[in-house]
Amino acid sequence: MRLNTKASLAALAVLTATPVMAHASSLHTKWEQFKAGRALHHLSADGQRALVDILKARDTLAAGKTDAAIPALYDAQKRLTAAGKAAKKFDAAENQLQPAPQHPVSPSHTAVTAPTTWIPVGGEFIETETLAPEKKAAVATANGQLKAGQTDQAAQTMQVVGDDADFILALAPLAQTQGALNRATVFTEGKQATDAVAALDEILNSLVFVSENFAETEMPANGKAPAKSSH
Repeated sequence: MRLNTKASLAALAVLTATPVMAHASSLHTKWEQFKAGRALHHLSADGQRALVDILKARDTLAAGKTDAAIPALYDAQKRLTAAGKAAKKFDAAENQLQPAPQHPVSPSHTAVTAPTTWIPVGGEFIETETLAPEKKAAVATANGQLKAGQTDQAAQTMQVVGDDADFILALAPLAQTQGALNRATVFTEGKQATDAVAALDEILNSLVFVSENFAETEMPANGKAPAKSSH
């Protein structure tokens, strides 16, 4: 799957929900019983917003509108900076990650060999087995609600599905993402839309998707590096 196609970008947009702040409610307490509910708490709010901005800028640039793309690029830069200062990140080399089999990396992906900071920038519910029609519909609805930033509603929707669905996280290498975003911004300011799109595609192709089990065991809440080291 190539992420620089319209269909792939549409699918990726499902991963870029902006969650509202969690409230101490019975709904959240119940949802915490599910693996997917716990994994969702690993997402970076600023990282998610940055990816939304990047996708928005890419669509605008693909239409040749360089001036209109600049605000989204500037917003993405600020949000990535904020994400890098927040707790929801961790340091690891790419070979320490455990890619989710449901979503392999892009064919254009270039692995990060040195330890780097990873930001959880998106998520998606994945069916784990053949589900009844109403459960399949609930998963699709919940993913749409996540895309719209309606985390509370998604939590309620997923009550129907429970643990019959997994949750995968999209991780972005922070330094590499910032570098490509900076290049895209320079190209956009120079009205070089094609080169700017190519730089943003580098960001999309750099994403690594990991399972919720990886999130629970290897992505500590304190933001420090995972305990395991590569051998």
